Amino acid sequence: MGLVITISGLHGTGKSTYAKAISEEFNLRHMSAGALFRKIALERGLSVEELSHIAERNKDVDCLIDEKTKTEASKGNVILDGLLAGWMASDYADLKIYLKCPDDVRMRRIAERDRITYEKAGKTTTFREDAEKKRFKRLYHIEMDDLSIYDLIINTGLMSIKSNIEVMRKFVQGYISSQGGKM
Repeated sequence: MGLVITISGLHGTGKSTYAKAISEEFNLRHMSAGALFRKIALERGLSVEELSHIAERNKDVDCLIDEKTKTEASKGNVILDGLLAGWMASDYADLKIYLKCPDDVRMRRIAERDRITYEKAGKTTTFREDAEKKRFKRLYHIEMDDLSIYDLIINTGLMSIKSNIEVMRKFVQGYISSQGGKM
C-alpha cells in the first residue's frame, strides 16, 4: 500500500508547509484538507468564514473533505494534512504527527498567508476553531484536545522551518528503517 503519514494541528501551525516538504523528501502524494476547504469556499464565492458558518448547519462540506481524506489514505503513498487527518486516516496511517505553536505565531502566519490583518486573523480563526471543536465533537465524537493518537508532537514555533523539517525527516526515516526500509 505504501507509507501513509498524517500531519494535524490547529490553523497556522504549518501543516501544509511541512507536509509539502516531507512529501517531496519521501516521494509521497500530498493532500491538504485546508486547501480543499479554501477551494470549496472560492468555488462557491464565499469567504472561509462564511463557509465555516454554513458548515455549522450543514455537515456536507465536512463529510466531503473527510471522505476525500479517507479515500486518499486508503490508496497509500500519501501525506495528508488537516485538522482531522490523524483521526480520518486512523486505520491507514503509519505515522501521525501533530503540530502546535503559540497563538500569536499562528495568527501572524495566517494574516500573512491570507493577506489580512493580524486582528482579523485572530477573530476569524478563533471563531472557526471554536465552531470546529463543537462540530467535530457532535459529528464524530472527536475531542480535538485529545492528542493521544499522535506519534510525534512538534512545537513549530521553537525552531526554524528547516530545523523542524529535519526533525520530521529523521522521524519518518527512523520509522522506515524500523520496518526494514520498505514502504
